[in-house]
Amino acid sequence: MKQQPRIIFVDDDPNAGELMLRFSEEASYSCTVFRLPEMALEHFKKVGADLIVSDLRMPKMTGVELLRAVREHKPDVPFIIITGYANIDDAIGALRLGASDFIKKPFDMDELQILIEKTLGHHALVEENLLLKRQLNFENNHFGMIGSSKEMQEVYKLIHKISDIRCNVIIQGESGTGKELAARAVHFESQFAEQPFVVIDCGSLTDTLLESELFGHEKGAFTGAQKTKQGLLEIASGGTVFLDEIGNISDAMQTKLMRVIQEKQITRVGGISPIDIDVRFIVASNRDLERLAMANEFRHDLYHRLNVVKLTMPNLRDHRDDIPLLIQHFIELYANNFQREITGFDAASMKKLISHDWPGNVRELQNLVERSVALADSPVMILEEITSLRSADTIDSDLPSLEELERRYIFKLLDRFNDSRDKTAETLGINKSTLWRKLQQYRNKFS
Repeated sequence: MKQQPRIIFVDDDPNAGELMLRFSEEASYSCTVFRLPEMALEHFKKVGADLIVSDLRMPKMTGVELLRAVREHKPDVPFIIITGYANIDDAIGALRLGASDFIKKPFDMDELQILIEKTLGHHALVEENLLLKRQLNFENNHFGMIGSSKEMQEVYKLIHKISDIRCNVIIQGESGTGKELAARAVHFESQFAEQPFVVIDCGSLTDTLLESELFGHEKGAFTGAQKTKQGLLEIASGGTVFLDEIGNISDAMQTKLMRVIQEKQITRVGGISPIDIDVRFIVASNRDLERLAMANEFRHDLYHRLNVVKLTMPNLRDHRDDIPLLIQHFIELYANNFQREITGFDAASMKKLISHDWPGNVRELQNLVERSVALADSPVMILEEITSLRSADTIDSDLPSLEELERRYIFKLLDRFNDSRDKTAETLGINKSTLWRKLQQYRNKFS
């Protein structure tokens, strides 16, 4: 059962106190009335309160003096000043001293109730955000990942177990769940954190380019190879290579990669001398590699070489308890970036955000918060509706920019073609390298 708000009402007029008591009973407030501010202060120090409503002009101790005394004892309790028209300047002075708001006499009780609800609601939101900040700072920011749910705790436990072991790891999960973030956590939480961490997007490169990137090449190995180039596997020796979307590489490349993992050697394109390497492979896919292997769409031997440990990143809809923490994190990030004073979303909007399915996962949530902060008209943001960027019937219902519309369309095609870069690039009428550059831009912005 929800606890009634505890209100202290201070006014030397007994009629005002009686009216407040009757009103509080109807409004389900727990109200204690005092005619003397000194007694109200003593009661507050002993019992506390969720809100103080005080007249400004009273004998012996004014409302401003009571405010100062309350602030010395507890700086953040909400405090509403009641003032007459002649004392507006004094009320404004009280606001500068930390009063939450003021109301002018004469007023009706409906007006006061609106102000009380607004003040209590704002204070509750501030308190909730402070709690979220403390949780973010001390409990739930693990390896740069946000969350305290049991699903995320399992992810953290597994990362702790394997971070210092030079074993290969498969990370699986839908797009936007943070697979690269998890890969970075495995590497940078290990004793090898000072060694290289190299990211390669396998799905964005042709076999020829991927082979050259991975293994390097000798001068003159092919047209345009004007000098010898180290491969990324050679550069990463001693550290970690993260192969993103490995499910998209060809069977020929799978065979070559299998040989590298087995022999721990590479040979540059056009070269004859093998080069020893010591690399931990972390690979990621939003497709189930085990099912691909069972369907003979991915090499069994390579799958088993990579699948020493499997880490699955949960979908956001499966750990909704983390949504408030993620929202708070992104609000702080973009409020700072955009130089905006943003407190958070109102309660109704938070309810919508928590109940939404988030087909685009954390990346989609981050995008929505960024857009909300950028367009906010007030510190408390109100969300009318949520349009999923990856699942809506239309991708332009919220009048996005041309850049945003292009991003949504590309992801829509990737979804339709099961993340096939070849089919997506062909449908878009661009080459794979152009598609790769665009995806890199999105990765840098939304990862």
